[in-house]
Amino acid sequence: MSKAKVYFTKEITSQSMIRMYEAMGVELPGKVAVKLHSGEVGNQNFLRPDFMKPVIDRVKGTIVECNTAYEGKRNTTEAHWETMKLHGWTEIAKVDILDEEGEIELPVPEGKKIQKNFVGAHLRDYDSMLVLSHFKGHPMGGFGGALKNISIGLASSHGKAYIHGVGDVDAFWTSDHDSFLESMADASKTIVDHFGENIVFVNVMKNMSVDCDCCAVAEDPAIADIGILSSTDPVALDQACLDLVYASKDPGREHLLERIESKNGVHTVEAAAALGVGSREYELVELA
Repeated sequence: MSKAKVYFTKEITSQSMIRMYEAMGVELPGKVAVKLHSGEVGNQNFLRPDFMKPVIDRVKGTIVECNTAYEGKRNTTEAHWETMKLHGWTEIAKVDILDEEGEIELPVPEGKKIQKNFVGAHLRDYDSMLVLSHFKGHPMGGFGGALKNISIGLASSHGKAYIHGVGDVDAFWTSDHDSFLESMADASKTIVDHFGENIVFVNVMKNMSVDCDCCAVAEDPAIADIGILSSTDPVALDQACLDLVYASKDPGREHLLERIESKNGVHTVEAAAALGVGSREYELVELA
């Protein structure tokens, strides 16, 4: 079995986003959802609409997001729409809050910790998905990349609490940490199964704070930007990003690695690989 290909460029531009999508050799069919992070109000690190617009236009996509499960400016549909407008997303493409009209349940019978995943009901309206992830640290997951974006990111507000609580929404902040990471992996399996070959992934290693774009108050990045990566395999993609952080010669890498390692971030990748979401073995193909 051949290794997954992960494409990489050091050039971080809007046109490079298109090149990295096209490098995968996949034309997404039908109605295309583009999953990205809308950015919490006050966050300075999220990737901006003008950077994302060309690749969204390339696939004729609709930007999709789901409401959060904690206090902030994205925890209700009304507030989330205001944030989408404030941050300029509605000016560059169609936008869809997937759980605006409720949720649907996706089964994961082979899940390690959860056997069902609750996602925004509008997910069923799409034929394919382009996942644009901002790779960076995360206060709970250690890091956020493709796997987090399709698990927590596509879960409804209730679904986010369900994953965090490992099946118990009341244990949102108190569940066993590694079990939470495994629940994210379980949830990611449902999305990959749902779309099959019609889902592809791009990770942008820029503005890599130890904090997620979901943080209204976030630390400034300490590590230098690395580049853009793409793959049809989200496990290989996230693993490649982790490997590039470890390989970085920038002194700021220790700051990011401390966050990743202190939260056992790699365990989400390990758990997803064990479930068959993808493989940690990959071939890195560098494009000029």
